Amino acid sequence: MKATLALALLPLIAASPTPGTYPGFYYPPRPKPAARAPGLGDLAKKAGLKYFGTAIDNVALDNEKYTSIAFNRSEFNQVTASNGQKWVHIEPKRNVFNYTLGDQIVDASKDAGQMRRCHTFLWHNQLPDWLTTGNWTKTTLLGVLENHIKREADYYYGDCYAWDVVNEAFNDDGTLRKDIWLDIIGPSYIEHAFRFARKYTSPGTKLYYNDYGIERVNNKSRAVQALVKDFQTRKIPIDGVGLQAHFTVGRSPLYSDIRGAQQLFTALGLETALTELDVRLEVPGNKTAEETQARVYADATRACVDEKRCVGVTVWGKYTCSLYFD
Repeated sequence: MKATLALALLPLIAASPTPGTYPGFYYPPRPKPAARAPGLGDLAKKAGLKYFGTAIDNVALDNEKYTSIAFNRSEFNQVTASNGQKWVHIEPKRNVFNYTLGDQIVDASKDAGQMRRCHTFLWHNQLPDWLTTGNWTKTTLLGVLENHIKREADYYYGDCYAWDVVNEAFNDDGTLRKDIWLDIIGPSYIEHAFRFARKYTSPGTKLYYNDYGIERVNNKSRAVQALVKDFQTRKIPIDGVGLQAHFTVGRSPLYSDIRGAQQLFTALGLETALTELDVRLEVPGNKTAEETQARVYADATRACVDEKRCVGVTVWGKYTCSLYFD
């Protein structure tokens, strides 16, 4: 009975107007939603870069507005954990590893489908007390270094497009920075770190030397170039040099300076990246300073776009910028 009734009603249902419409009236099609504007990551890829990224610190993770942008792959298709993967957090006690802070950034970026530059295996700063106050010999400290790189590289195996293997090893005059690594191991600590990194990171991971103040051709950038040449002669692995690009309005390098500095390394077959780009200005700002700031961001990015072996730009911290990709 129910089936017969349903069949009898079918012609009436088919002839009835759809809800909210009336016969004899013209209903224009609904407008399509406006197309989403491409983000910086999209524009960077269109311009030939691998990525346009941002550094994220754990203290910003409770800001939903910030994280909705930072973990938006269209806006930033690469992420760097600005502090969570540094030694003081990863190995706070000898042979006790804690990946919590690093994971908060890495896991969220993986969920968002973003690339990662991992930062950093070896630095003179943000070291735990047990390390800086220990009674080490060259042999024992090398053992600590290898163990740290092995454990962290194994944990993040396959997660990182690149690792900053050694960070800020040089002074501005081109001499090596005096720290625990140089004092106890000697200059060879840098090559040991790169050899350990190649041994334990996943195949294809790019190994970087990363530093500030090398965005011009100067004593420091030439010292890094000499390090690279020496590594290549002795077949020590290195794939790239990161120019941190911490700039200040009124004292920032020119587009031509950045291009020249990159070519110290790209001419040797290495890739480069602007790894920590920010442009500071005094507050309160003014229109002129802000326009200069925007121009410096744009010129720095253009210097990477125009350099064939520059793979990407990462902005550092909670800085905002206006950029144009040609």
